Order: sequence, then structure tokens, then C-alpha cells
Amino acid sequence: MKITVLVTLMVFLAYFLVLYGGVGFIQDKRFFSSAPKENLDAIPDTKERFPGAHSIGWVIEIIAILLFLAAAALSVWDGVRNGFGFLDFFVRFLAVLYAMEIYDIIFFDWVLLCHSNFFPHFYPELKGVVGPHMFGYNKQTHIWHFVIYIPASAVAAWLCALL
Repeated sequence: MKITVLVTLMVFLAYFLVLYGGVGFIQDKRFFSSAPKENLDAIPDTKERFPGAHSIGWVIEIIAILLFLAAAALSVWDGVRNGFGFLDFFVRFLAVLYAMEIYDIIFFDWVLLCHSNFFPHFYPELKGVVGPHMFGYNKQTHIWHFVIYIPASAVAAWLCALL
């Protein structure tokens, strides 16, 4: 259980770093494909905020990817070490993925998008565009994620149970 909580926290941090590196430093609209259309329309194409901003962003993105990989490796290694079977792996993977989705809904959507100055800090053009009215704009995507995580966790658990 402790490892599952640790892995979940690692995933939360990695997920935030992906957002922070992309929004704060790389600032390429291709990374904002899940953003509301009205946000994308309000964001102008911009150059680097300062020399080296893109490089910093890519370093943050690489750290995030390494953190995701470390979380997966720790999760699998601990499960193999403790003799996890299919069901144990399945529950762990599903719990981590569902927690990540809930984190996305509560922290990214509710807090950062709707009730903070996170996005307008990097894109002043979004002042007045983002706000509580935006909550739930991607409800269908979240529902799809909750559904697809079940077979994804099952496949991952099956592969790990073979180890």
C-alpha cells in the first residue's frame, strides 16, 4: 500500500511537471490539444519568453518522463518482489490511474483552470477567459479515460504477472 501511495504521488508530480514545462516554458500550442477551444483561440503564438526558456521546459519534460518511468518501474519491481498476482497488479495500476484522473479533474481543471491565476500568469490574454464556467468542458474525455483505464490496467497486470 505504501508503494502504491508513493507511486501515485510520483505520478502526480510528473503530471504537473508535464503541464508546467509545456505551459510555462515551451509554450507550443501543440502541447495544449486538450485545452478548451476558446483558450487556444485567445493564446497568441509566442517566441521564447527569455533566452533558454524552451531548453528549461524540455529539461522539465524529460524529468517528468523519467519520473513516470521510475513510478512504473517501482510499481512493477515492488509487485514482483512481493509476489503480486494479476489481481494485485490490476488493483494497483487501476488505483494509480484513477487517482491520476481524479487529480487531473480536481487540481488541473478545478484549481488551476477555474480558480487560480496559473494559466493567465503565463498567458495574460486568458484573463477573463478562464474561470469557474470552464469546469467540466472535458467531461467526455475524463469518462473515456475512466473506461479505458480498466482494460489498460488489465493488460499491464497480465504482463506483469508473467514476470
